[in-house]
Amino acid sequence: MPEFKPVLALHGGAGTIRRSAMTPEREAAYTQGLLTALSAGRAVLESGGSALDAVTATVMALEDEPLFNAGRGAVLTSAGTLEMDAAIMDGRDRRAGAVAGIFGPRNPILAARAVMEKTEHVMLTGSGANAFCRESGLEIMPEDYFLTPARQEALARELERRRTGAPDDGDAARKHGTVGAVALDSHGHLAAATSTGGMTAKLPGRVGDSPVFGAGTWADDATCAVSATGHGEYFIRYAVGHEIDARMRWAGHNLKAASEGIVRELAPLGGSGGLIAVDRTGAISLPFNSEGMYRAWMQADGSMHTAIF
Repeated sequence: MPEFKPVLALHGGAGTIRRSAMTPEREAAYTQGLLTALSAGRAVLESGGSALDAVTATVMALEDEPLFNAGRGAVLTSAGTLEMDAAIMDGRDRRAGAVAGIFGPRNPILAARAVMEKTEHVMLTGSGANAFCRESGLEIMPEDYFLTPARQEALARELERRRTGAPDDGDAARKHGTVGAVALDSHGHLAAATSTGGMTAKLPGRVGDSPVFGAGTWADDATCAVSATGHGEYFIRYAVGHEIDARMRWAGHNLKAASEGIVRELAPLGGSGGLIAVDRTGAISLPFNSEGMYRAWMQADGSMHTAIF
């Protein structure tokens, strides 16, 4: 079997702080968070590990960083509760696992992977998923671990905006927070993982695109691995992950054309956001139509890069 040069890309959400509000200190903190996560996945790949293990390690690091809307940094629903979604997909055989509306596991991506590896199912939700997480021995954290002041303040501001009838300010940071990773390993296999706390002040029970395979998460060794971040309802309606696969598989598009095309087409419809993608050749694509997207990537030569706007 030929050796492939591993590549890795991650996002911390298209819900970036507006450029005008970004201070040097904040930018440094976000950049460090991105690099920490990228380094976690890179270590797996450089030791000959699988793409699946690499995206798991990367997303776990992002979930542990409260700056990003997943795991410890998850946003709150309109009821002040926490509901997290996560998904993982193996490009070798399209094995997949997802959870939706869960609360408790420190790393929801491990819950998604447990669904894939320990059950015959693809997705578990709500109380049944929470019970499965406990039975699977995942690390469960108390509520105060997740309740960060920044997320509580964001909920209060949004509820007050709604109460007063003030216009929607279009703040992407309130709507688009997600984390994700995609990788190609040295064996030529692809994998994708995505995790999110959802949208600030979302209706309890709302599920976005992150755990929906073919929308916010996708991986197939024949084409590409994708993790999306944005206004999830649009990414579901337009089956973004699978659309990229289809354009590559049937229309002969390369990764750049397929991924940039759908992200561009979503913008006028209201589907703001972006995605990260890698293909079987090691090509990386990081398109977005919002003001920014927290992102980092490792190219085939091992060089590491970060960007926000």
